Amino acid sequence: MKYLKNAFELYINSSIHVSFAVVALSLVTYLEYDMDVDLNLLVFTFFASVTGYNFVKYAGIAKLHHLSLATNLRVIQIFSLMSFLALLFYVFKLNSTVLLAAGILGLFTLFYAVPLSRNGKNLRSLPGLKIFIIALVWAGSTVLLPLINGHKYLGLEVIVDFIQRLLLVVILTLPFEIRDLEFDKEALGTIPQKIGVFRTKVFGTFLLVLIFFIELLQKSFESDGFLALSILLLGLGFFLWGAKKRQSKYYSAFWVEALPMLYLGVYLLFKSFLPQIPF
Repeated sequence: MKYLKNAFELYINSSIHVSFAVVALSLVTYLEYDMDVDLNLLVFTFFASVTGYNFVKYAGIAKLHHLSLATNLRVIQIFSLMSFLALLFYVFKLNSTVLLAAGILGLFTLFYAVPLSRNGKNLRSLPGLKIFIIALVWAGSTVLLPLINGHKYLGLEVIVDFIQRLLLVVILTLPFEIRDLEFDKEALGTIPQKIGVFRTKVFGTFLLVLIFFIELLQKSFESDGFLALSILLLGLGFFLWGAKKRQSKYYSAFWVEALPMLYLGVYLLFKSFLPQIPF
């Protein structure tokens, strides 16, 4: 049991779980646009997520509560190096346009952790920007990269889907910001710091409703995508209102980050096995 617990903690702390969540949202985009899945891009996205997240968490600027990971830190460092090497291998399997877009997203990740000036300020330390930088990178990685790779025209529908995904990730991040109230410096200006926990949940609920009605305008009730997204929004609302400053260890790190995988699973279920539901 001890070894299983240690393996599970490594799975979470080495960013494998969150990287699967990113890949799951990328696959949702493939389903929404009826595109053939490009395995090279998915694997690239997975290793880029592992590399990016671990760089941000363990590059010497991590918060103090990450110091408890010291016993597993060497394993995570080795895994991160292997992921970076795998990332470099898959770079040569992607076209130049995708690489350019991925490079721009990579710069956001880099400067999220690395100081932009001599005063030590990075994108993460700019008041109020933290959550939106994360959402921008996730939305870009899971919506724009698959569509650019599939040579899809970046029109109004894509812009709307990008905004929806960005808002979705903002909501996904709110339970983490509530959890981190005890650790984040006041200068970060996170949403819970600015408006409090209750109003943060109200704000997140407003975004949930907004996403729902945007989807309703785009698709019909019997759409597989609409049904799957509706279930995801219900799950997000449940975990958002259940979030506390002192939440269980894996409330956000496992359960909240598993929601994109639930989204993909439900989408596949509706698309593959269930008949269209008449309304």
